[in-house]
Amino acid sequence: MALTFFIVLFVLLLQFLWVYIDELIGKGLSVGVVCEFMFWAMASFVPLALPLSTMLSSIMTMGSFGENNELLAMKATGIPLQRILRPLMVLSVVISIGAFFAANNLIPYANFRIRTTLYDIKQKREEIKIPAGVFYNGIENITLFVSRQDEKSGLMHDIMFYDHRTKKGNTNVTLADSGYIRLTQNKQHVVFTLYNGETYEEGERRSRTDTTFPFQRRLFNEQIVLMPLEGYDFKRSDGSRFRDDAQTLNIVRLSFLEDSLGSLLTANRDRFVQSIFNASFIPRGFEMDSATQSRYIYTAPFDSLFRVLPVEKQLKAAQQAKSGTDRMLAQIATFTAEQEQSHYSYRRMRIEWNSKFALSIACLIFFFIGAPLGAIIRKGGLGMPTVVSIFFFIIYWVIDITGRRLSRDGAWDPTFGTWISSCILLPIGIFLTYKATTDSALLNADKYMTVFKAIFKKLTRNKAVANDEPADPTSSDIEP
Repeated sequence: MALTFFIVLFVLLLQFLWVYIDELIGKGLSVGVVCEFMFWAMASFVPLALPLSTMLSSIMTMGSFGENNELLAMKATGIPLQRILRPLMVLSVVISIGAFFAANNLIPYANFRIRTTLYDIKQKREEIKIPAGVFYNGIENITLFVSRQDEKSGLMHDIMFYDHRTKKGNTNVTLADSGYIRLTQNKQHVVFTLYNGETYEEGERRSRTDTTFPFQRRLFNEQIVLMPLEGYDFKRSDGSRFRDDAQTLNIVRLSFLEDSLGSLLTANRDRFVQSIFNASFIPRGFEMDSATQSRYIYTAPFDSLFRVLPVEKQLKAAQQAKSGTDRMLAQIATFTAEQEQSHYSYRRMRIEWNSKFALSIACLIFFFIGAPLGAIIRKGGLGMPTVVSIFFFIIYWVIDITGRRLSRDGAWDPTFGTWISSCILLPIGIFLTYKATTDSALLNADKYMTVFKAIFKKLTRNKAVANDEPADPTSSDIEP
C-alpha cells in the first residue's frame, strides 16, 4: 500500500511540475525553495492519491491471491471471502480515518504553503539574461542591445545602452565596444561595466519657443553604471491574503465562517427586501388581525384610484411608475451582483467542508471496488489492475470535478455536488462485493453471449409474429 501510494503521488507530482515548470525555471531559486515547493505539492495531492492507491493495492493483492490459487485454496478450506477480506477491511477503515485527519489538518496547511510560496515565486523576477541581436527591456528604465556575447567569459560586444530614468525618451544613449553585466551580492543593483565607447546626452530646452537643444558627447575608456533593481531577490511573505481561503481552512474554521457568512447573507437579503418595500410608491398601511394578534400589510385600491384620475395625471402616474420600477430593477441587479461573490465564497466553504468527509468515504468505496475486482479477475502485478484502477478513477475524478464546478457556479447544491461521485460509485462497490462473495461469474463471456442470443431470438420471433410470418423453428423456446 505504501509503495503504491508513493508511486501514484510521484506521478501526480510530475503532472503538477509540468503545469508550473515555467514559474520555477529562470528565477534563480535555490534548491531548498524548489524542494519545499515540491514537498507541499505532494502533500496537497493526498486526496487524489489515497483513493487511487487504495483501489490499486487492493486489486493487486486479491488478484495476486487469485492468480497464485491462494484464494482458491482458502475457499476450499471453508474460509469465506468475507473473512479473507476482514484484515484488509480493517486496514481500509484505518486508512479512511487517516485520510480524514489528513484532509482536515495536513491538506489545508499544504494548500496555504503552496499558495504562499507560489505567490512569492511569481513576485520574483527572472534572472537577467541578455539575448543577442534584439532589444532587451527586462531591466526597469533600461533598453539594451547587444550584438553578440561570449558564452564562456560573458563579455558582450557592440553595446547600445538607452537610459530612460529621466522618462523623456531616448535622450541618453551610450555606445560601447564591449562590456560586462553583473548583479550585486544583495541583488539590489545591477552593475554595467562598459569599455571604449561614447555617451550622447540631450539637455532640456530653455523655453517652448526655443528650438535649440543642449547636447553633450563624452568619450570614455571605461564606464561603470549602477542601476537599482527591485524584485530580483526571493522574499518570503506572511501569506495573510490566503489565510481565509476555503482550501486553507479546517472544519472548525469552515463551520464558523460558513455560519457567519450565511447569517450575513440572510441579513443583507432581508434588509434589502425591506428597503425595496419601503421605497415602493404604492400606498399601504398596517392592520391587526384579531384572530392571530399579528400585523398584516394592506394596500390601497390602486386600480380604482387610477381610473378616477384625469388622463393627463394617469399618463404622469404611469411614467412615474415606470421610472420607479426601472430604478428598483437597477437596485436589484446591483445587489445581486454584489451578493454573488459572497454566495460564491459560501458555496466554496460548503464544498470544502463536505470534501473532508467525502475523501474518507471514497477510500472505503474504492476498497470495496478494488478487492472484489481482484478476486474476480484474478490478475496480479501492474498490468490489468492498473488499467482497471485508472478506468474507475477517471470516472470518479470526472464526476467529482463536474459536481464541484457546478456547485461552485450555483447550478447544484454544494452537498449534492460533493457527494455525487461517491453516490454513483457506491452501488458499483456493493454490486461487485456481492458478485465476489457469491462466486458469480462476472466476466464470463459465455454467459453474456447466451443472454445476447436469447434476446436476439426473442426479437426475431416478435418481428416474425408482427409480419405474420412463420417463426423460425430454431428460434422457438418450446422443445419438440
